[in-house]
Amino acid sequence: MEDHDRTKVLTRRVLWKLDLHVLPPLALLWLANFIDRTNIGNARIAGLERDTHLHGTQFNTALAIFYVSYILVELPSNWVLKKFKPSRWLPFLVAVWGVVTTLSGLVQNFKGLLAIRFFLGFCEGGLLPGIMLYLSTLYKRHELQQRVGIFYASASLSGAFGGLLATAIIKMEGVGGLAGWRWIFILEGIATIIFALTSMLFLPADLASAKFFTDEEREFALQRMRLSLGAAMTAPLSEPSQRITGAETDAEKATVDKIEVEATETLVVEQVEEQFEWGEVMRGIKDPQVWMTAVSYMGIIISLYSFSLFLPTIVAGLGYSGGAAQLHTVPPYVPAVVLTVVVAVASDRLKWRGPFILMFLPITMAGYILAIVAKTNTQRYAAVFLIASGIYPCGPCILSILPNNSAGHYKKATTVALQLALSNCGGFVATFTYDSSQAPTYIRGHSITLAFVAVAWVAMCCNVMYCIWENRARAEGRRQDNLVKYQELWDAGKTRAPIGDRHPDFRFTL
Repeated sequence: MEDHDRTKVLTRRVLWKLDLHVLPPLALLWLANFIDRTNIGNARIAGLERDTHLHGTQFNTALAIFYVSYILVELPSNWVLKKFKPSRWLPFLVAVWGVVTTLSGLVQNFKGLLAIRFFLGFCEGGLLPGIMLYLSTLYKRHELQQRVGIFYASASLSGAFGGLLATAIIKMEGVGGLAGWRWIFILEGIATIIFALTSMLFLPADLASAKFFTDEEREFALQRMRLSLGAAMTAPLSEPSQRITGAETDAEKATVDKIEVEATETLVVEQVEEQFEWGEVMRGIKDPQVWMTAVSYMGIIISLYSFSLFLPTIVAGLGYSGGAAQLHTVPPYVPAVVLTVVVAVASDRLKWRGPFILMFLPITMAGYILAIVAKTNTQRYAAVFLIASGIYPCGPCILSILPNNSAGHYKKATTVALQLALSNCGGFVATFTYDSSQAPTYIRGHSITLAFVAVAWVAMCCNVMYCIWENRARAEGRRQDNLVKYQELWDAGKTRAPIGDRHPDFRFTL
């Protein structure tokens, strides 16, 4: 009993210290991400289009070019994350894009805006997949979404904060001979650089090097992750690398623990440094969950991005202008923040991901339907609250699925980044969904987004059913040949990666 109590005390201490030293810096980085990505919407209604002489769909094109570079960098960034250490790589990306954002305040024409948005996307693309991969090395599987929800809620908060900040900044119109919208980019870019440098001081590279742990806490933190990652029944078989019996060992690198599996097999857990293999990349690409969740996330992203990018324009179309328009973008984010955190906590406790998405996407659909049929500005503004309340809680849920259901560092790095790269193609749709010609009803934009949200629901339903089917097959012993196939690959020298999620005792999180 004393050992059990001691374990509970140590668990609380380890998680509290991780939360205290990891989550606030990540929240700062994600806050900077969303503000710097969406401040162009605030700048637009403050005079950017007029001063840079944009016309037609040029503004939309400038938004779309961001996603070209954003998508290109996601996979490579995750592959090098381990080598360059996430505690340095992630803040470095943020600091560079802070510089790019600051330079956005100097843009004079369409070509300059295109160039600056391309480089902004190139810097920002690696952040979210990197954060997800990083957190999955610090927390157990069903501790993950609570943490994702906390930093993701800061994105919702940034929608409110960005509107308030823009309201204040545009009052600097004429200071230094610069327009107010230019100061939005300059000041928010400088703030981003400060956020990045601050986060670098607190983030640990990994559990082993975390200076805020005592020796006892560090060993306990490492051991609980080993046991979680090496457990034969439901835990993922990922870092530290794990082999089945018969695999070669390196006495200088490996610490071996033997865990009895069904009293007939022995699972050998080796703590070794997993090396990059293209075979693990291909395993990630072929994973059906990547494609189903990517389609679902694409629908969510189209709603999320179009909402955050064009909310200021929608509000302006309701009859508000200037500071009043900026301020009226704030309230819809309040319920979104609360629900995002509540759902994240419940999701970890119930060990559900997809089911919550299936519950909340219909709220967003109802919001778009109301927006389409609305006859008054009050009804349209009410619809905005439904859209935000339904879409924001879905983000942490879908982001947590592949870190939970992929095992082996480079397989996980690939699935997480590929899901985001594919789903971010929705950014192209989002940027052209709404234009000023639809004001104030935006019926076409709402209809297109509603269709994609419906597709997202169907794709997520398919993923949940796939996980149920695969877990049942493993429980019934129909995946035992995976052990033999893996051993053959090992013996043929075709892999030195862990068996990971191929192990028949691995269970997918719904």
